[in-house]
Amino acid sequence: MLLEMNDTVKRYRALTALDHLSLRIQPGETLGLLGPNGAGKTTAIRILTGLTKADAGELRLFGKNVGNKGGGAFPASVKRRIGLVPQDLALYETLSARENLEYFGKLYGIYGAELKKRVDETLEVLGLSDVGKKVPKKFSGGMKRRLNIGCAIIHKPELLILDEPTVGIDPQSRNHILDFVDEINRQGTTVLYTSHYMEEVERLCSRVCIMDAGRVIADGTVGQIAKSTIFEEMITLKIKEPSPSLTESIKKVQGVINCTLEGKKFTITSAVGSGNLPRILEVATPYTILGVSAQSATLEDVFLALTGKRLRDGMDGGEAS
Repeated sequence: MLLEMNDTVKRYRALTALDHLSLRIQPGETLGLLGPNGAGKTTAIRILTGLTKADAGELRLFGKNVGNKGGGAFPASVKRRIGLVPQDLALYETLSARENLEYFGKLYGIYGAELKKRVDETLEVLGLSDVGKKVPKKFSGGMKRRLNIGCAIIHKPELLILDEPTVGIDPQSRNHILDFVDEINRQGTTVLYTSHYMEEVERLCSRVCIMDAGRVIADGTVGQIAKSTIFEEMITLKIKEPSPSLTESIKKVQGVINCTLEGKKFTITSAVGSGNLPRILEVATPYTILGVSAQSATLEDVFLALTGKRLRDGMDGGEAS
């Protein structure tokens, strides 16, 4: 394993931010770490990057035991192999984009011709070559986010951690960042990615961990997690003149977990392995059917089923843990 957190505990007075959290990442993976606000995602990231001390547990990075206390105790040889893109921008607004990259490169011991080469490469790959001499305070939000990523990859880390890298940016910059993350992973960089945008995680991540209340409650591919939850498919049924009695009849069909009616549309969730679409259509035969569709559970559906919350609920309020 490239990264292992075992039974990690972190408390802030009466608040337990991490409750025996265990997390593993294999080399070359792109792991999506999801959770509602307060689930402990940011605390976990701070511990595995050495910014916060854990109260208990074991942390191993690149095969090395870096102890259960963290808090800046990581050897320099470990720190150099990690890149962190924090949720809050970590840039010097009065330095140019190029000077920001040079500064962070020097922190990792890169100088001279090699530093110039890496700065040029980073500006180009992030689409910032034409603004290298400009200061970030004149940039759009998306450009600042891209430069923020550049400062985290200037030393070519083996593990890149991105904490909400696309918050509050335009669609063009978002697509640029997603394409970049996809490409850097294909080149061999292991990625830990957190986001409030399900479509980003579904697009980028080979595996997903869902956190709630300081621990992992689901781990696997999107398909694996969907099959492990209480439903596997959602059926949408449109009826010309629906009635409350039809709602009750559908609820009685074997395998149906829930059925809601909004206007002319029934939304029906079904249990794993039920395959009950034919039975639902049979119940609806006396009515005029305007349309029907069935789809597998989305990541948003799974998240809601497991946590009882939508991922974006309260996303502007910050994360206490």
